Order: sequence, then structure tokens, then C-alpha cells
Amino acid sequence: MEAQKHTLTGNIQQHPQFESRILRNRRDILVYLPRGYGRSMRERYPVLYLHDGQNVFDAATSFAGVEWGVDEAAQRLIRRRLLEPLIIVAVANLGKLRIHEYAPSRGVIETTATRTKRSRGLLHRYGRFLSEELKPFIDRHYRTRPEAEFTGLGGSSLGGLATLTLGLWYPHVFNRLAVLSPSVWWDDCVIYRILEKVKEKPPLKIWLDTGTNEPGWERARELRDRLVEKGWRVDDDLEYIEVQGADHNERAWGERFEAVLRYLYPPLPPGMNERPPKPILVSADAR
Repeated sequence: MEAQKHTLTGNIQQHPQFESRILRNRRDILVYLPRGYGRSMRERYPVLYLHDGQNVFDAATSFAGVEWGVDEAAQRLIRRRLLEPLIIVAVANLGKLRIHEYAPSRGVIETTATRTKRSRGLLHRYGRFLSEELKPFIDRHYRTRPEAEFTGLGGSSLGGLATLTLGLWYPHVFNRLAVLSPSVWWDDCVIYRILEKVKEKPPLKIWLDTGTNEPGWERARELRDRLVEKGWRVDDDLEYIEVQGADHNERAWGERFEAVLRYLYPPLPPGMNERPPKPILVSADAR
């Protein structure tokens, strides 16, 4: 069988085997830098972190050889000035560990006649890895806008569930969420219970979608309604899309990622492309 060719497009930096002391493992990180990144040393950029990084940019590493094409989409949109130039960080999953790191609770993976296998529910630790190890590294090595209002997180399926959960748990880190085909069903719809615990609506801008050929897709509609009950407004800080006939796979998610990018990172008004970063104020009582 002929090997799949690499399809990386644009200026993509590679950080192989990035170490996490929190998770006690290593994974590959790819960083897409927007057109013009090297021309101005003053300009700083918002950042979007994406789970399942193997599938984001490169057909050679993606599931079933189908990538999302996020690098090509960003290149096209930035060239046409339909997207704010941004940095995109693809965070690889670790195969069998994926279901443990992306799961917010110890839901059942499988049940046999002799035992019930559960996830380890490591999403809290994975969130700490992103916010305490990876994000500080990216902010040190690249000209980012580090504030939460300019920082996004995205994923599909269990990665979509992880994205929304981490947004609710870490609103001081991630404010822009791409929640594609989330696994709302996980652990008897634990995301409903997580959302119910939210006392004050955080400043999250959320893209939520599903395909109508996905099993149980109606749960995404229920999730939308629960978000609205908590204060999000459809067509304002919540974009909800039901894609007719779309399946639960990489091809479907790639086909709508241009729209995701345009919603979360609309183009800046003229003259606003070199905004200085805001100072980060830390309380004297912070630990």
C-alpha cells in the first residue's frame, strides 16, 4: 500500500515529543503561523488550540488519510481578508490514551460478561497540561495575544466534548470554542450536569454543530437549548448549525471548518492589525 503524502501547507513549525510532566507523557505539536508572520516583529496574534492534532493539517498522519485542511482554509481566508490572522496549534492525541485524556468523567468504555471498563477521566489533568505547560510554551516562543479573550480551543466528537467542558472549567484561559459534533452522550450526558453547575455565564463564544446523519445528533440540539437557558444567545455568542446529511467523520468536519474559523476569528477593522498586548495583572494573593 502506497504511503500517504504529507500535505502541510504554509509556515508550520514542528515540536516533536513535547513533554508533559503533568500527564507524564510526550506528544507531537504542530504550530501554523499565518501569512506575514515574519514581516512585522510588532504584530501579535490570537491562538487556536485544536485536539486530535494528527488530523488537523496533514493527510499522512490523519485518521483514514483524511485531514481537516485547517492550514489550507486559514491560508485562503487570510489571503482574502476574511479571517483575522491567527496562530493554530495542533495538539496530537496519544492513541489509546485519547479516551482517558479527553473524558471529563469515568464513563463506561465497554462492558463484557466479566467486567466493566471505564475511562480514567483525565480531562482535568489534560486541561492543566494545556493551560500550565503548552500554552506558556507557545506564548514564550511565538508572538501571541495571551489573554483568554483571544485564545480558542477546538475539537470534534470526544474532543468536542472536551472543548466545551474545558471552556467551562477554564474560562480564564479559553474564550473561543469550536465544538464540532460533541459526544454529548458520554457518561449519561455528563455535560448537562457540568453545565448545570455553572452559576455565572462565562464570556465564551461558542460554535456548536452536528450532522444529521450522526447517531443521536438531536442531543446537540438539547445542548444548544441548555446553553441558551444559561444565557448564551444564538447568532450572537452561540452559533448552532445542523448540517443536513453530514456524517461523524474527518471529511465532514473539514468541510465546515472554514465557517468555524470565520465565526470565531472574524477579520479585524482596518488599522487594527497591530494592537499592543494588554498587560496581564496578577493579584498579590494569587497562588
